[in-house]
Amino acid sequence: MSTLADPLHRQPSSWLGKAEAWLDDRGKGAWIASMVLGFIFFWPVGLALLAYMIWSKRMFSGNCASKRTKHDTHRRFGMKTTGNATFDAYRTETLRRLEEEQDAFEAFLQRLRDAKDKAEFDQFMEDRSKRGPSNGDTAEA
Repeated sequence: MSTLADPLHRQPSSWLGKAEAWLDDRGKGAWIASMVLGFIFFWPVGLALLAYMIWSKRMFSGNCASKRTKHDTHRRFGMKTTGNATFDAYRTETLRRLEEEQDAFEAFLQRLRDAKDKAEFDQFMEDRSKRGPSNGDTAEA
C-alpha cells in the first residue's frame, strides 16, 4: 500500500507541517514544552503557539497522538474493505464470532461474581444464625 494514495498519511510539505506532525507524535507535553520555550526565548512565539493550541483544540484534548491511533485502529479492524470479498467476509465473520465469545465470557464472569456473592451472603447468614440473637435483640429481656 502506498502512503501517497492514503490521504490520512500525507507527508507535510512545509517545515511548519513537519514540526506540527513531529510535536503531535510526541504528544501534549511536547506542545507545552515548545510553548514554554517560545515564551522564554521570544514571547510572541510562545503566544502564537498558545493561541494555535487553543484554536486547534490541542490544549484541552487528552493526547494529540491518540486521535491518530484510535483512527488507525478503527481502520485496521474492518471498517475498510481490502478489495478481496472472500477475505472481507471471513474477517467480518471472525470479528462477529469473537464479539459473541467476548459477550459469552463476560456473562460467565458475571455469573461467577453472582455465585460468589450468594455464597458469601449464605455464609454470613449461617454464621449469624449460629451466634444466636444479638445483644440488640435481647435488650428488652
